[in-house]
Amino acid sequence: MSAVPALSAEIELRLAHVAAESEPLHAAAVFFADAVEKRSKGRISITVHPSGQLGSNAEVYEQVKVGAPIIQVSDPGYLSDYEPNFGVLNGPYLLEDPADFQKLLNSDLYAEMIAGVRKTGNFEVLSMNWLFGARHIISNRSVTNLDEAKGLKIRVPPNVMWIETMKAMGADGIQIAWAEVYTGLSSGVVAAAEAPLASIWGAKLYESAKEISMTGHFKAFVGLAMNSDLYASYPEDIQTILSEEAVAAGIMITNLVLRSEAEYRAKLEAEGVTFHTAVDVEAFQKATASVYEQFPKWSKGLYARVRKVLDN
Repeated sequence: MSAVPALSAEIELRLAHVAAESEPLHAAAVFFADAVEKRSKGRISITVHPSGQLGSNAEVYEQVKVGAPIIQVSDPGYLSDYEPNFGVLNGPYLLEDPADFQKLLNSDLYAEMIAGVRKTGNFEVLSMNWLFGARHIISNRSVTNLDEAKGLKIRVPPNVMWIETMKAMGADGIQIAWAEVYTGLSSGVVAAAEAPLASIWGAKLYESAKEISMTGHFKAFVGLAMNSDLYASYPEDIQTILSEEAVAAGIMITNLVLRSEAEYRAKLEAEGVTFHTAVDVEAFQKATASVYEQFPKWSKGLYARVRKVLDN
């Protein structure tokens, strides 16, 4: 479950995420923790805390912001609460090929975002190249077109990008913490949820809903972040180890996620889940294009800059 703290460790950190231990995200977190401890020769120890053990995403962000020695699995959507421009990285149908995301991470635009969230949120983003997976909709009916999505009460995280995207698709986004999504779906508070297949499996959502529509509306990347002041207090070699191993773990999870989607689909089908692949993606793309105009706090021309990076 976690890297074991070394008795002689100079630096002890915790790594928090809300995914289940069965998910690729947890495997990557443990991979990162072990690699850091090994490369630092025991100077750094990191214990991994899955399944929201340290609190919800929002709660842990606040702990990190005020200086807690926690590395948080971070999402551009949550970081956009502190640096609005980050939100564009979580936009609907932004990427055709997940590999294109690296173009953004290599860009001056991304460097500006990193500097911005360091200044406004006191977060040091160690990496943002962890492919979390394409997000699809699970419900007890198909959601393959705009008519079927209309009025659907669907769980979303507490983030404007998700809410606006579901609204544009015709659905009604209901904000529920991930730890409560199983209860929300089984009790009927929501009729649907959206997540990568690994997360749907890990949260056992298939016990309450039996139909998955392969909408792929978000191809989500996450990464690691920690308190910027705490990071700056470490020797340069420690900073380098944390940052480089965070990126290396991103390569590991991206390969794992790309390999494992078929495996999770087979597991879900064995539990009686039906998959709908004949999705009107073009209609969903057109409907959600206006979402990129709903964020007045973004810098002027932000989406155009993103498209220029991706399309070149």
